[in-house]
Amino acid sequence: MTFTPEDEKWMRLALQEAEKALVHADVPIGAIAVRNNEVIGSGYNRREADQDPTAHAEMLAIRQAAQVVGYWRLEEVTLYCTLEPCCMCAGAMVLARLPRLVYATADPKAGAGGSIFNMLQHPQLNHQVQVESGLFADEAAEQIRAFFRKLRAEGQK
Repeated sequence: MTFTPEDEKWMRLALQEAEKALVHADVPIGAIAVRNNEVIGSGYNRREADQDPTAHAEMLAIRQAAQVVGYWRLEEVTLYCTLEPCCMCAGAMVLARLPRLVYATADPKAGAGGSIFNMLQHPQLNHQVQVESGLFADEAAEQIRAFFRKLRAEGQK
């Protein structure tokens, strides 16, 4: 898959966003919503910080983008995520009519963008999201692995 320099720039921002989750001992996952070459939404995992099971990076970036757009349809937005979305986040992307998702690394345990199942391109849904993956996959995967190594070393989870 060929990514543009703009794709690389936005995914780097998503990786930086993911680092913010570490402050709250959340899994380091970040997301950036871009429209017309401008960030209109961003998020990082805040499940632990907010004690909210829906506070995934993608959900927060989608909500923020919808507020900026002033409409629930995000038809001109590309979402950059450091991890393949779960079924909740993938469902939100379909419902938001998101045209394009770029994610860094696959999630073999909960991925709904092709790893376990593909909600984003399910033929029976009324919208399919163009999915591109693998951009900075090693870096994103290492962020997550390092987080869990640290937890195990501290005797947690």
